[in-house]
Amino acid sequence: MRRAILAVLLSGIPALGGGPPAGIDRVGWLQGCWVLTAGGRTVEEQWTSPRGGIMLGTGRTVEGGRLVEYEFVVLRERGEALVYEAHPSGQPSAEFVSTRLDEDGVVFENPAHDFPQRVGYRRRASFLDAWIEGTSGGKARRIDFPYERVSCPGK
Repeated sequence: MRRAILAVLLSGIPALGGGPPAGIDRVGWLQGCWVLTAGGRTVEEQWTSPRGGIMLGTGRTVEGGRLVEYEFVVLRERGEALVYEAHPSGQPSAEFVSTRLDEDGVVFENPAHDFPQRVGYRRRASFLDAWIEGTSGGKARRIDFPYERVSCPGK
């Protein structure tokens, strides 16, 4: 009887060390602080570590010492997919669902959204290539954010 109970209890515990990370842990490489400075603008993203099935992200764009825009993001698990829930300043919230995910990158899509319809991230060493893309006014458009990893404030 004890063995049966122990077997049932242990069956719910993930195996240690084997296989790919599950869910939100697959994009844990996003955690930390990322900065892009170009043309008098500084764009920053900061991501928490994966915990409780989510990651939280904040972003801001500053130009001439003034806040131009900001965004809050909840990145969470939904079944086998990840959902990028964006809350940009001055705009309605939108959800994008992962369509591609590997150890170095992730792409989220929402074909019904005005612009962008896709949000992507790809890591490379201490850099992070982020982008938004889709169609706007009937024309294909893509905006790249080549971030560099920096120390987070207060660390």
